[in-house]
Amino acid sequence: MSIKEKLESLGRNSIQLKIARKETYKLGATRFGGKPDVPPDFVWPTYEGESYDHVVKDRPLTFLAQFNCAELAQFDKEHLLPDHGLLSFFYETDTQCWGYDPEDKGCARVYWFEDLSALSAADFPADMEEDFKFPMVKIRMESECSYPSWEDFSEVFPDEEDDDAFDDAWEELTGEDSEDPDDRSQLLGWPDVIQNSMFDECDLVSQGYRLGNPENWNRIPKDIRQQAEETARDRWMLLFQLDTVEQGDFELMFGDCGHIYFYITKEDLAARRFDRIWLILQCC
Repeated sequence: MSIKEKLESLGRNSIQLKIARKETYKLGATRFGGKPDVPPDFVWPTYEGESYDHVVKDRPLTFLAQFNCAELAQFDKEHLLPDHGLLSFFYETDTQCWGYDPEDKGCARVYWFEDLSALSAADFPADMEEDFKFPMVKIRMESECSYPSWEDFSEVFPDEEDDDAFDDAWEELTGEDSEDPDDRSQLLGWPDVIQNSMFDECDLVSQGYRLGNPENWNRIPKDIRQQAEETARDRWMLLFQLDTVEQGDFELMFGDCGHIYFYITKEDLAARRFDRIWLILQCC
């Protein structure tokens, strides 16, 4: 097969998310920011970590977005997500953990609330700073075939070394520059990789191995690393990727023009075990 044919064979459906405009409140609607809709027994998640100003304390996670699963169904062509209820995403945006340390567990949370009729808007925690109460913004959705970045493609086809030919094929299929793709947030599909493939990282760090530098990688037993490199991409998948969000004078950026990626194993997604996600942050 040509590189283009190989790339085409890896196409996956994604749900592209476009930040549209300020939104007025509607119970159970898909949106970015505002107050989350939650059941009566909901306990707002917290995470204890060190912020960029070196303050360590327990902080409430920031509510990022919620998705009405019935609204998603028409765009979820592979029927991977629940077809009812509400998916809600949280992340501690003060510390902005990278996800390379097992201790980062809990910095991001995903909830699936099945019964919309039991939900109501939550009040923000009393100790939540105003900077982490995001404006409520409407999200537009559309389905689109996504293709892997070179970093993931070369893991699937390790014998392919012509990244220039890959760039040409990727641009032909997507209409974008593979080294400078359009900014995007999305559910499902292939991640827009900024640094390196993340499937094996999710697999290893969720097993308790600390990553982030060569010394930590070298401490991992060779057979464990090899197994992750060979199998993780078949077991893990992208659930949600969030890019920089801009609306009026509001801006949410991860590191230097980065993304956050919520990953989940295919098995856990099928079983609706959203408490087992793993988050990674990458930036330029």
